[in-house]
Amino acid sequence: MATTQSVNDAVSDSKEDQPEDTPSCPIQQDAIAAQVKEALAVLFTFRLVNALCVRTFFQPDEYYQALEPAWQLVFGTDSGAWMTWEWQHRLRSSLHPGVFALGYAIVANYLSTVSLPAHHRVYALLAAPKVIQAGLAALSDWYAWRLAERLFGRNTATSWSVLLMSIANPWVWYCSTRTFSNSLETTLTIAALFYFPWEVLGIQSQQSQKKDSSFIQVFQKPGSVNSLRLSVILAVLAVLLRPTNGLVWAAIGTLTVSRLSLDGQSPLTRRTIFILVRETLLCGSFTLGISLFADRQYFGEWTFPPLNWLHFNIAQSLAIFYGRNDWHYYLSQGITLSCTTVAPFAVLGLWSTPETTIPSITSKNAFKALSFAVLVTISTLSFIVHKEVRFIYPLLPILHILAAPHITSFFVVPQEGGIPTARGAIGVRRKPLLVVGLLINMVIGAYLSYFHAAAPILVMDQLRGDFQRIHPQNLTIPQPFVYTNETAEPLELFALFLTPCHTTPWRSHLVYPALRARALTCEPPLHTAPGSPEREAYVPEDHRFEADKLGFLSKELWPPLGKSEELPRFIIGFEGIEPALKEYFSPSGPGAEKGVTLRLHWSEWNGLFTDDDRKAGELRIWDTGIY
Repeated sequence: MATTQSVNDAVSDSKEDQPEDTPSCPIQQDAIAAQVKEALAVLFTFRLVNALCVRTFFQPDEYYQALEPAWQLVFGTDSGAWMTWEWQHRLRSSLHPGVFALGYAIVANYLSTVSLPAHHRVYALLAAPKVIQAGLAALSDWYAWRLAERLFGRNTATSWSVLLMSIANPWVWYCSTRTFSNSLETTLTIAALFYFPWEVLGIQSQQSQKKDSSFIQVFQKPGSVNSLRLSVILAVLAVLLRPTNGLVWAAIGTLTVSRLSLDGQSPLTRRTIFILVRETLLCGSFTLGISLFADRQYFGEWTFPPLNWLHFNIAQSLAIFYGRNDWHYYLSQGITLSCTTVAPFAVLGLWSTPETTIPSITSKNAFKALSFAVLVTISTLSFIVHKEVRFIYPLLPILHILAAPHITSFFVVPQEGGIPTARGAIGVRRKPLLVVGLLINMVIGAYLSYFHAAAPILVMDQLRGDFQRIHPQNLTIPQPFVYTNETAEPLELFALFLTPCHTTPWRSHLVYPALRARALTCEPPLHTAPGSPEREAYVPEDHRFEADKLGFLSKELWPPLGKSEELPRFIIGFEGIEPALKEYFSPSGPGAEKGVTLRLHWSEWNGLFTDDDRKAGELRIWDTGIY
């Protein structure tokens, strides 16, 4: 009873600085706890369906920065995983692939105890990372909703609108269940923001002078210091995963100290600052130590990937190698593409703080801090020439929160006392606009997730099925963490990919170690200095093939003199390379003596448009006819 009374006293002392619907009794707290657990279960089910429905290819990092290193970690160096240059030069944290390695290990250990057909084993391994990422995506939705409840009040239409925006957002549907480091970064960031003690930004000025009001407000309630610890641990993990995430926390920290535009009284007394600094140092050091130890075990030596990442991408300007964008890309395209139909409300939320739907000074200050964090992050990232929408994906839940008051006031009929809570009757206005917006989102999400660039995934299914049919005796999947030096007689080169590099997944979808494949590469010019003539003249392998297909085949791949590549059973490429292949293998072509008779084996439509002309048209498999 004493504990219950202390909780009630704490809530009573600070109720002016809390949302109106803060629970004040154990029964109500139990009901709310059950509600949030049920919501998380529903969200996980929804995101699991989401993950299983996404069958398209987006960006290579989904596989080569997560699943390939995870596959090698579990099944060994002889498993055929493709380790890109970033892993060879220790630019990435091992924590991210470690998450999926755990899933692979659990599934593989289970499969070793049961007798299942080969294709069922494959499906289980393909599903493992999808299930894990569905859980992470559900947590992202859940924490965004719960943070909205902290800021706007429990069961308000405004807080529920954040969850609805996340569920209905086609970008979230398209991207959240993909195994990008940005997806995990998004979950870590919004969870850290939920646990963050927003009271440090400012409290009500009418406080009793008889007690240490700042400590009462910020750290009196049971679990408040533990929440700070969780926030620090999650934030440090996000920064270790993607160093640019530090911009979010630098912005919030700067605003906390400077108090520019913040309301209320500052709670930053010596005691409060001591607690903040102590927990940040202790929890930050603990998390950093875990990361360093994990990377030491993974790479075999002490290394700090975030520093290596900054050196290669910023100091060495290697990010430019992967594309250049206008300085205004995030402002003119990034926010629009990620927020889609709610982009106008998100932009409005960046510049204005609505008074009627934000119930306390703490919430108003948090709203301002979130806006400032978005502006600082986007402004800073705009100076980096290589930009992608997914780089600002961790800001999307924040943008949904900033948009929530404006989109709610736009679509919900105001009642006496302001916007109604979700427990009461909600009148919806401008229904045609709402329906049109939802339909647009559904069409975009369905097309991008099921049709656009589906061929790179489907071609791996086809090749794997062909291998199962042709080599039924070579369908062994290695035991997890059982590394041997035994080498079997290698089979033929089963597949040669003459596509832009990393157009398809790799071993995470080919699965079988005996299925040998080769693809064009695009390693950056690590040996050159920024701005040097050597760097300007550098052309990667896949671009050399595109520039002179016939010359590449006859001089680099299968030269008449010197070492030549193996001839594959199947050649994979987009339809634009077919004339060059036919010319090369024709009776009068340079490859006439190879004995190849090209036959179209499989083809698949790859979408209505492409951002790379080299990927135009159908993706095809040609049988060389030599096996």
